[in-house]
Amino acid sequence: MDSVPVDEGETVPGAPRLRASYALNAEGAWIAQARHLAAEFLDRARTQDGLPVPERVVEITQLVVSELVTNARKYAPGPVELDLRVFGDAVEVVVHDGNPEVPRPRDADPGRVGQHGLEIVMAVAEALDVRQEAEGKSITARIALSA
Repeated sequence: MDSVPVDEGETVPGAPRLRASYALNAEGAWIAQARHLAAEFLDRARTQDGLPVPERVVEITQLVVSELVTNARKYAPGPVELDLRVFGDAVEVVVHDGNPEVPRPRDADPGRVGQHGLEIVMAVAEALDVRQEAEGKSITARIALSA
């Protein structure tokens, strides 16, 4: 998987305190790589910027990244972009993909195997926002740094 840092750190008022963007273009271990990028990003937030990032937040963020990137690669054409941002007291995971269809949570079904990703993200995230864009959509999950 090619992960390409697109942008890091902004100083514009109202912009994220920390930001990193990655283009996830190649086949292979992209889910594991995306999880690693998320952990690395939060480690930098902890060590370089002194943000208190509990290990539980790192684990939740990796879970959210894994679910959203998996869904994007499974259901959307073309490349996927992963943005990680720290705004105030939360980390935001944003996944951009080429499918404009808005995902919908499914009804509870204890017999269903798989297809629980969106429900998992909704259960662990503080907020979830889906926006249709000119060429696809973006899904933003907000995770409290104090989770």
